[in-house]
Amino acid sequence: MIEFDEALALLADNVRPLGSEQAELAAAHGRVLAEDVHAVVSSPRRAVSAMDGFALRDADARVGASLRVIGKSFAGHPLPPALSAGECVRIFTGAALPDGADRVIMQENCAADEATMTIMQAFGPGWHVRPAGIDFGAGDLLLKSGTLLDPGAIVALAGADRAVVEVSKCPRVAIIATGDELVPPGLARDDALKIPESVSFGVAALAGEYGGTIEARLSGTDDPVTLRQLADKALAVANVVVVTGGASVGERDFAKAMFAEQELELLFSKVAIKPGKPVWIGRSQGRWVVGLPGNPGSAMVTARLFLAPLLGLLQGRSVEDVLEWVPLPAEQAFPIPEGRTTFVRSALSKSGLVLLANQDSSAQAPLGQARWLVRRDPAGKASHCDERMVALAF
Repeated sequence: MIEFDEALALLADNVRPLGSEQAELAAAHGRVLAEDVHAVVSSPRRAVSAMDGFALRDADARVGASLRVIGKSFAGHPLPPALSAGECVRIFTGAALPDGADRVIMQENCAADEATMTIMQAFGPGWHVRPAGIDFGAGDLLLKSGTLLDPGAIVALAGADRAVVEVSKCPRVAIIATGDELVPPGLARDDALKIPESVSFGVAALAGEYGGTIEARLSGTDDPVTLRQLADKALAVANVVVVTGGASVGERDFAKAMFAEQELELLFSKVAIKPGKPVWIGRSQGRWVVGLPGNPGSAMVTARLFLAPLLGLLQGRSVEDVLEWVPLPAEQAFPIPEGRTTFVRSALSKSGLVLLANQDSSAQAPLGQARWLVRRDPAGKASHCDERMVALAF
């Protein structure tokens, strides 16, 4: 059994990105950049107005001045003539300033007809001009490789005139749920000895949030022959196979054994954490295999702690990108555990983190309330056992 940080270090040292492919901008949201992105054009391309008003020479900008209106400037339209002394142009927000203009007076400060504009009142110190390249210049680095393309990043890419970007390939994920007691949701009500299979649905949702595409969701009883067949099917379609249940050392725990014929090589088996000690990760036929505990609480905690960073690493992200621990205040005292690093399912109130009452590894209802995992290390074991609550979005 190894420590939590040691297990993450093993992942970081052994997982390599899957490669890259091109994606059109409209399909790039949620993908991970596989290239540094430089702007193709400047933004704006030339000086533009930040207000509706009149573009003029600063030398002509004084209260009481009357200027000849020689044209209009609209965003995206051809430039009006260049300005000479005593001239101005009616201009609208986002429109390019004509040559010779360096200032915009807001229309509220002016009186005008088709031929003449008079500055009627004090117009303040603002020039109301966005200089060329004030946002970014052609060739500027906008986004680095490894950036997760959120909505803001998509705007930056479009503004830089990028229609296609190089992104990391999405990991293909197959999930195998094991257990004689499991039946699909909706059927358990007919047999008191059966329970709804819930974990694979949560794991699939989590994998999707971290860039995985679900290629297969399989389910099998605790029968070695059946499970070996499911392992073959999963390995044939996925880069990452997730097995839920059968991770411990019970008489009917076959999660590792089902991959024996495919030469499973373990990266680690058992981690000194609570919940989720039986979690394991290995490789089989060049695919990654993640073994999660069958209890829903344990499965979802370990999926967040290990499956999410594995998927991130396969897309060129770092463990730190995916496991971003933040200090937060706590509404109550969080106990310091004995023996193993503990991840406490928590909610966040206006006063701080709140420990959810039911921390049992089998509990499902608290998963609907838990939004944070609070890391608590045993006394004297690491820097995380100080007074701060170090939490991970869950």
